[in-house]
Amino acid sequence: MTKIKPAEGNKTFCMAPWVHTYLSPQMERRLCCASLEESTNFKQYIDKHNPNGISDTLNLPTLNEHWNSEYMQSVRKSLMAGKEIPQCETCNYKLLNAQVYRQHFNRMYSSQIDEAFEKTNDAGHTEMEVTSFDYRFSNLCSFSCRMCGDMLSSSWEAENKKYGKGNYEHRIWGRKDIKEKLQKFHDQQVVKEFTEAIDEKRIKEFYWCGGEPLMWKIHWTAMQRVIDLGYADRVFARYNSNMSRIDYYGKNLFDDCLVHFQDWQINASIDATGEIGEYIRTGLKYDEWLANIKYARKFVKHPRQLQLDLTVTLPGLFDLENMYNLSKELRVPLLCKKVFSFSSDVLLSPLCLPRDILNDIVTNVQNKITDKPNVFNLAFFEGLQDLKAHQTNEEKYGEEEYKKGLKEGKKHLEYLDKIRGTDITKIFKANERVLEWWTNI
Repeated sequence: MTKIKPAEGNKTFCMAPWVHTYLSPQMERRLCCASLEESTNFKQYIDKHNPNGISDTLNLPTLNEHWNSEYMQSVRKSLMAGKEIPQCETCNYKLLNAQVYRQHFNRMYSSQIDEAFEKTNDAGHTEMEVTSFDYRFSNLCSFSCRMCGDMLSSSWEAENKKYGKGNYEHRIWGRKDIKEKLQKFHDQQVVKEFTEAIDEKRIKEFYWCGGEPLMWKIHWTAMQRVIDLGYADRVFARYNSNMSRIDYYGKNLFDDCLVHFQDWQINASIDATGEIGEYIRTGLKYDEWLANIKYARKFVKHPRQLQLDLTVTLPGLFDLENMYNLSKELRVPLLCKKVFSFSSDVLLSPLCLPRDILNDIVTNVQNKITDKPNVFNLAFFEGLQDLKAHQTNEEKYGEEEYKKGLKEGKKHLEYLDKIRGTDITKIFKANERVLEWWTNI
């Protein structure tokens, strides 16, 4: 078998399948949170392709069963040979952002790349163990962000059930009997394998993401266990959090927890300031969020520790300059990705706009910012340019499918406005062309 290391020109290699494991709130195992794969139980929000997405017979492998499964071996074999695989399209084609997830794993685990090749046979079986965990123990979350959904937010799920939406008898993961089976697997297997890794001092990295991970009791008990075992100074704690609260279960995230760890990074989810931010992220109280960020800022020792994690949405386009100014004021880096748009009806994506309107909005923001690129703004600058370089929905799907998607997407957003007592057109009034485009859908 041909093996090509990154230093020898392998551009597709990623360390994730040698060190990292991901589990969704529905107990679906994946390569990582950005991988595009076929679901094994029911359709996930990041599926690449799944014709059914439904199964009464749950496939719930343990971590040990999954880690050197035929599937994982085939992935490693292809990546060692420098092949492009469909699971990695998000990174290969920068579908989400310009600074791709692969860079994190190859940078953090650079010292183990040679080990990965040495400890993996020609079939793809590896002797390396998982040291990086992204286990999303539940969809528990206090927000119902408009670009999210019930699989990642209990608030979304509760809202759907309140208004008779969600079709949970058809979408089997939400069915009561299936939920009970998933919970049993979570309690008896997932928590066990996770805590065993902690107790064996195998953890090098936690990635806490949800749902809202700070609401999970297991987050606090796991972090405290690492502290008690005396190896927090060797563990990197990484977060995506809405930062609506930083105190839970009698502990403060910074005072009682992160001060003990070797390093940490918080990507604080925020997509616009003030009223537009509160519109996009239902549940957000912007002033409280800002106070928490300013408190976190006191503990920052280097720029990567605290970052504003901006997901550009259609309404968020109208607050990009304010987001940039907030980043400058706080001296906190501003990341920049866009809403996933794997179907033509995702109108929360800025890519739903016609090319000329989108480019004009982005160019206007670019022209107002005269600062030179630096560690605080580089990802934002790259993200803006990526919006102009990436295919719009109209370019990707063609006129007929594009128009059909617009109508379906607008209907969904107007439904949310109705039940949440909001009005997206108030935001669009800042741009006559966008308001006219929206009105004419």
